[in-house]
Amino acid sequence: MIEIGFHTDAFNSSYWNFDQCLEWGHRQGLRFIECGSIDGVSWIHGLGYQPHIALWQDPLEMRRKMERLGIAFSQIDAAFPVSLPEGSTLGVEYILHTMRWAKLAGCPRIDTTDDRFAPQELSEREALDMMRVIYRRVVRAAEQYEIVINIEPHGHFTTKPEFMAEMLAFVDSPYLRMNFDTGNTFIAGQDPVAFLARFRDRVSHVHIKDVSESLAAAARGELTGIAVSHVALGDGVNAANIVRCLEMLVESGYDGVLSIECEGQGGPMTERSLAWLRGVLARLS
Repeated sequence: MIEIGFHTDAFNSSYWNFDQCLEWGHRQGLRFIECGSIDGVSWIHGLGYQPHIALWQDPLEMRRKMERLGIAFSQIDAAFPVSLPEGSTLGVEYILHTMRWAKLAGCPRIDTTDDRFAPQELSEREALDMMRVIYRRVVRAAEQYEIVINIEPHGHFTTKPEFMAEMLAFVDSPYLRMNFDTGNTFIAGQDPVAFLARFRDRVSHVHIKDVSESLAAAARGELTGIAVSHVALGDGVNAANIVRCLEMLVESGYDGVLSIECEGQGGPMTERSLAWLRGVLARLS
């Protein structure tokens, strides 16, 4: 069954906290939420101006709060760029800490990715070899915790199908899968439909975002990812690709969450995106 959720990144610019995002999702009738994790203390989070969770918060208390609203985590972002040299130290610990928190919070997946730039201190092969060691380490833990580790196309390696194929083969495990992203693949110069077609059997979570005409004209093929899209779903130049991707997911029996990623403007833009996405899914079903 295809469900709709949203990423709390939508409310970064509104300086909402996570609880405000939960209440917004509840009002919209959504059952799933995605956010980032903070491994430590951040002043902006501590003051209540950041819509993500910190790993010092009590995951069981958070789980109970969410259950009262009928909302669960679809995924938690632990997307420290593991292709950086620091990926083998900071990145591994960040992923493992997030994984343990996610297990207690009832979250079945965490998101990972690489850096947007080609490695400076390592060759591409050295970086891939390092990432192979990293993913073998974290997937071994993921199998114990029964938490899926998703790789998201968001960087130099992951937005290139040939590299993504190699990374998904780092470990032969059902706990290493993909978070497909319609916007990142498009802005990186790829065809999102072809990208999804190649890897749809490995997809366990999906980010849905459109791309504005101005951003596509200025940066397509130059960027590898979009932090958060500043156009509602259906209003950008990626809308037709999104519809074709949704058709493919429906046809292939995708059973998971479509997580909306767009600038929320305090809610209105995400609400328009939600209405558009619900309309498309209704037509497809």
